[in-house]
Amino acid sequence: MNVQRFTQLSVRRKPQQRSYTRLNNPHYLVLQKPTSLTSIRYPAPAVITHCKSLTQSRPAATESIPPSYKVPLHDGNAILNRQRLNRPVSPHLSIYQPQIPWTLSALNRITGSVLSGGFYVFGFAYLVAPLLGWHIESAALAESFAELPTLVKGGLKFLVALPFTFHSFNGVRHLVWDSGREFANKSVVRTGWVVVGLTMVSSLGLAVYGT
Repeated sequence: MNVQRFTQLSVRRKPQQRSYTRLNNPHYLVLQKPTSLTSIRYPAPAVITHCKSLTQSRPAATESIPPSYKVPLHDGNAILNRQRLNRPVSPHLSIYQPQIPWTLSALNRITGSVLSGGFYVFGFAYLVAPLLGWHIESAALAESFAELPTLVKGGLKFLVALPFTFHSFNGVRHLVWDSGREFANKSVVRTGWVVVGLTMVSSLGLAVYGT
């Protein structure tokens, strides 16, 4: 029943005649319907064929590289490293204005690394000293240090005392922050300069004492 009805509708439907009009542009044809005022623009087959020949191609990674690169063709890492050298780098500490908060923050990490690293190095050297014939016991170090000139002894004592005192005072400053106090900008700057002053005075005192 459905097949018979579909056949009847197909026979009754009149085929629509289409007329083609060529515009000034020879690459396009306009398809016009007699019962409609609208027109649809279609590209001519010749244009499609012509555009296929203009398709952009992206070179593959295995494409030969000009000799101007002066790097081995099989070494892809060398090519990437050469390209990275020509890339702009992000600005670093040179663009920032020196300020007491971030300066002391960096020094706190540096002095902590120096102190902990020094302890590890000296402890390991003290353990292997009997095997290697080194004399780094307290009596030998004190005797060798006493033979140095006064200015040299004072300078060495100041350099050793400086990271100890700074890290200690700045550690107290961090403990105050852990209690939730002195977090205002003015307080951070003020306590920073207090740490700097106490560090210099105590380091000089330790360097001069007993020299």
